Amino acid sequence: MCVRSCFQSPRLQWVWRTAFLKHTQRRHQGSHRWTHLGGSTYRAVIFDMGGVLIPSPGRVAAEWEVQNRIPSGTILKALMEGGENGPWMRFMRAEITAEGFLREFGRLCSEMIVESCMEGICKPDPRIYKLCLEQLGLQPSESIFLDDLGTNLKEAARLGIHTIKRQGFAVLPKLVSNSWAQAIYPPYPPKVVNDPETAVKELEALLGFTLRVGVPNTRPVKKTMEIPKDSLQKYLKDLLGIQTTGPLELLQFDHGQSNPTYYIRLANRDLVLRKKPPGTLLPSAHAIEREFRIMKALANAGVPVPNVLDLCEDSSVIGTPFYVMEYCPGLIYKDPSLPGLEPSHRRAIYTAMNTVLCKIHSVDLQAVGLEDYGKQGDYIPRQVRTWVKQYRASETSTIPAMERLIEWLPLHLPRQQRTTVVHGDFRLDNLVFHPEEPEVLAVLDWELSTLGDPLADVAYSCLAHYLPSSFPVLRGINDCDLTQLGIPAAEEYFRMYCLQMGLPPTENWNFYMAFSFFRVAAILQGVYKRSLTGQASSTYAEQTGKLTEFVSNLAWDFAVKEGFRVFKEMPFTNPLTRSYHTWARPQSQWCPTGSRSYSSVPEASPAHTSRGGLVISPESLSPPVRELYHRLKHFMEQRVYPAEPELQSHQASAARWSPSPLIEDLKEKAKAEGLWNLFLPLEADPEKKYGAGLTNVEYAHLCELMGTSLYAPEVCNCSAPDTGNMELLVRYGTEAQKARWLIPLLEGKARSCFAMTEPQVASSDATNIEASIREEDSFYVINGHKWWITGILDPRCQLCVFMGKTDPHAPRHRQQSVLLVPMDTPGIKIIRPLTVYGLEDAPGGHGEVRFEHVRVPKENMVLGPGRGFEIAQGRLGPGRIHHCMRLIGFSERALALMKARVKSRLAFGKPLVEQGTVLADIAQSRVEIEQARLLVLRAAHLMDLAGNKAAALDIAMIKMVAPSMASRVIDRAIQAFGAAGLSSDYPLAQFFTWARALRFADGPDEVHRATVAKLELKHRI
Repeated sequence: MCVRSCFQSPRLQWVWRTAFLKHTQRRHQGSHRWTHLGGSTYRAVIFDMGGVLIPSPGRVAAEWEVQNRIPSGTILKALMEGGENGPWMRFMRAEITAEGFLREFGRLCSEMIVESCMEGICKPDPRIYKLCLEQLGLQPSESIFLDDLGTNLKEAARLGIHTIKRQGFAVLPKLVSNSWAQAIYPPYPPKVVNDPETAVKELEALLGFTLRVGVPNTRPVKKTMEIPKDSLQKYLKDLLGIQTTGPLELLQFDHGQSNPTYYIRLANRDLVLRKKPPGTLLPSAHAIEREFRIMKALANAGVPVPNVLDLCEDSSVIGTPFYVMEYCPGLIYKDPSLPGLEPSHRRAIYTAMNTVLCKIHSVDLQAVGLEDYGKQGDYIPRQVRTWVKQYRASETSTIPAMERLIEWLPLHLPRQQRTTVVHGDFRLDNLVFHPEEPEVLAVLDWELSTLGDPLADVAYSCLAHYLPSSFPVLRGINDCDLTQLGIPAAEEYFRMYCLQMGLPPTENWNFYMAFSFFRVAAILQGVYKRSLTGQASSTYAEQTGKLTEFVSNLAWDFAVKEGFRVFKEMPFTNPLTRSYHTWARPQSQWCPTGSRSYSSVPEASPAHTSRGGLVISPESLSPPVRELYHRLKHFMEQRVYPAEPELQSHQASAARWSPSPLIEDLKEKAKAEGLWNLFLPLEADPEKKYGAGLTNVEYAHLCELMGTSLYAPEVCNCSAPDTGNMELLVRYGTEAQKARWLIPLLEGKARSCFAMTEPQVASSDATNIEASIREEDSFYVINGHKWWITGILDPRCQLCVFMGKTDPHAPRHRQQSVLLVPMDTPGIKIIRPLTVYGLEDAPGGHGEVRFEHVRVPKENMVLGPGRGFEIAQGRLGPGRIHHCMRLIGFSERALALMKARVKSRLAFGKPLVEQGTVLADIAQSRVEIEQARLLVLRAAHLMDLAGNKAAALDIAMIKMVAPSMASRVIDRAIQAFGAAGLSSDYPLAQFFTWARALRFADGPDEVHRATVAKLELKHRI
């Protein structure tokens, strides 16, 4: 019902809900008393909420009537219907519910549909008309009947119904569906009308008010955006040659955020006016004269644009320059998910959008006289400078991401750019579509158009693909299932464009997206600045202050992705060297003038320095990651630490080779709290499809926290060897391999193992591996003897990542390959579980295994034959950071237990904490932990900036330092505990065992020392 939509308007619901919540909260805070500063004894203020706390419902209803062309006072009249016994008063007395009120109120003013097929009677049977009158509760003389057949009209007229005959066209689509469209008129022969406009006018004359549908996406003109009607009407009469004395209708389009846009109706002419906003404007912004010129030129080139009529640069008419064009009726899709359409229709809409963009970019500049519409070449550099300038002019506070982008964008400009007409703001809601066909009737809003790089338009048209559906200014589809909707993904949309234009796909797509979101952020900041002075026309303008930061962070995400892409393509022919001198190049905000750089980032790659400073404390993390850290800390304290005794008992029980039910329960709780799959680095998963999208530095802090418990990594699905295997699949796996293996691992439904180490050879040198992989028909046949295969004994282990030799005669580092081996494949024989200092590490354990004639399909090969060494090295990069940060977690927990122990124990007449040797041990442990942590964080930071390869030296150093440091710190704690430290009552014995084992597990200390020494000699000589 029409009236239901008024009472359910979002604005009215919001203000009522807000007032109710505040009222409820204050009720629970108790009764407060106060005394006025002037000494008054007044203790209460009594008022009506409507018009005081919230806008008056009458005012909201009046605005709704104006917007929907409903006669003024209709809602109020209906509310008063029935007096004290009417639905409104009964609702106010709580005699009926809100739904009951709407039902009764609706009957006072409702539309009604009678379907012949449902009633079993049809026109011209008089019973159908009587049924309508009966359901309406009206007499024949109180109604009007429209039809195109004389026989139908004749029967209606016999009953006394007023009739109008229409001639084969639709009238009702032009009408507002209102119940109050009944009137009292005597019957007479039907009046025949020959066009819809005449029919509408006839009805309006009979009823005494307008029936035309309100113009979509319009509202009454805001007080601050009003324009003088008299001078505008005089101007339009002169322009159009109109002599009418009728009134000028004026409405404001609600989606004009930059140049205010108005709908005008004058003497049956539907027009649109766009003007510059009032007040002091930013330089070169709001150039409506350029809009007028481009649309006039493109109309001659076959580009669908509105028909422009005149440009008025005389500010005396309405206060600012403006232009007038004809109104183009059609559909504007403000929701990019296109609700209510079929998937095939949605796809056709996006295809039409893509096609019209290609048409714009194919315009012959000379043929339409636009060769001087903008500067030729260097479009992106000029745009970056322009938007930086616009942003600085409207800046109200410092936004870190904007500062980084301002530094980053000029350093990563595209090398080659084409020059075409560019729209500058090309997106779905700037297009007018045919009501029934997927056809673009007009492209609107050419304010930002110029000559430039067409790829900027393509990227800009994909903004919605990366924004959430809740984003208030530019609604997005990032959280929608595009496949189910039928909407092409951004990548497919871009390929579609390249195919139509005959262009190869660009490699630096992420740059164009970063630039596009940077522009949006600058625009939003300008809108926000104008909203502070009441100059912005959008209803969302005041919200844009917060949105600017959100969008700038999105832009920076794309900049990071582009940096990773560039880094991967860099030829590292020269080793990276460390700089120990003061920086001489232009200073970054992240490095104060005169500071010393110990980073291994080459100075020739300033892009790598743009990601920010080293975060050494969890409290210095970004707000979302800091919140994640504290959530994890709370989870550890409330869930994990209390469960450790039961989990340890399970590991020592007869059921130890089966997973603990408590572990599985904790996993579900961690997943529910968003503490799941935190390990995948942003560099490996830039789209954040699989993990939390954390950098190595960010995850390092969380990994240390998880490392304070032996069980937390598995609880959060962040434990080895699964983490390395999942990253291997993300980096190198095919889509089929990911579907079969990666998804179950990510969901925690499966476990995995990595089979490389062999008993016959020194496996610290991966090139020594002897297990064979032999090709046979459509299979690979595996034979080999492996041991220390962590996790292979777990009944949940479904995948073995196997490393063996495919070609013993190939170059030394091209002999190995990696295969994905299902654990249920015949020929896999587990010989025995191995123990570490007597610990079995159930249920996963560490197994000795033989692979005898194990046949694996060829499609299970990862990346291709001979790529095994490369894969093994790539797999171990972030994993090395993980082990080291967990070791620091071990050490922190050990030191915490040691401090608590020595405070509570007495020896030789005084507390242990007062013994000099104990104090010295505590001090030494704290120093060593802090030193190791800084070194590990530095390595993580370098991996984030320049990649794993560039961080080779730092990774080798932390592998030398962290296990040995942890062994010493844990040993001191055990010493402070005495014999209890050796028992399973505390985690110290297990901590010590794994700290010692990790001096082998990730490569022996000797290998890492050799690596550090070689790089040191190479870099220093």
